[in-house]
Amino acid sequence: MPAPYVTHELDGKVPSALVTGASRGIGRAVAKALARDGYQILFTYVSRPEEARITADDIAQGGGRAAAFALNVGDCAAVAEFFAGEIKDKVNLAVLVNNAGIARDGFLIRMKDEDFDSVMAVNVRGAFCCTREAAKIMGKNRTGRIINVSSVVGQTGNAGQANYAASKAALLGLTKAAAKELAARQITVNAVAPGFIETDMTAGLSGEVRAAYEAAIPLKRMGTAQEVAEAVAFLASGRAAYITGQVLAVNGGMYC
Repeated sequence: MPAPYVTHELDGKVPSALVTGASRGIGRAVAKALARDGYQILFTYVSRPEEARITADDIAQGGGRAAAFALNVGDCAAVAEFFAGEIKDKVNLAVLVNNAGIARDGFLIRMKDEDFDSVMAVNVRGAFCCTREAAKIMGKNRTGRIINVSSVVGQTGNAGQANYAASKAALLGLTKAAAKELAARQITVNAVAPGFIETDMTAGLSGEVRAAYEAAIPLKRMGTAQEVAEAVAFLASGRAAYITGQVLAVNGGMYC
């Protein structure tokens, strides 16, 4: 595993938040929002180390501490090694945000097995692996917040995204099951389900497709990564202490 990029030495006593897939988009916004709220931030990325540095430097410029780690969350062995080497007994893990995700869109009848498997590996197995390792640590501390980033398409489905929609629906089941299991140890598990958000994934939409999506949204616009981040920050806060097993839709009114 490459050496992490650390803006400041991490403090083992300060509450820490781990955000997967935070080199850009929603993940970056979430990391910055949690840093603003007083957490020191650990986050993962797979490619684009230069983007990971931007996230870490943005947090440092705001007065926070951040460390970026290259990690494929879909590799459970690598995840276990990461938690053992970088998290356990080194930082005070208070929050886990399972945000890492990929899309390999295509119509069902032409979708390749590897496109289905790769999406499920990152989006579902990655969240499972990280949740399992975080729960071991949080369980001993008898406190913690776990937030999974799902999607409106996990609730409604979407043509051309059978793999992505299935993975995001699976995250909702994982959220509800984990919430029941971990409540006894005062660990809450919730999900946010963003609608159509201005990110790299939606930047490539044609004007016609974008207009059709916006017409179907009651608020008549796409959301922002910051709006999703604020929902995550709420669920990570003490204000959400009695909320678990829930799905917070951030979709401009696109109810399923």
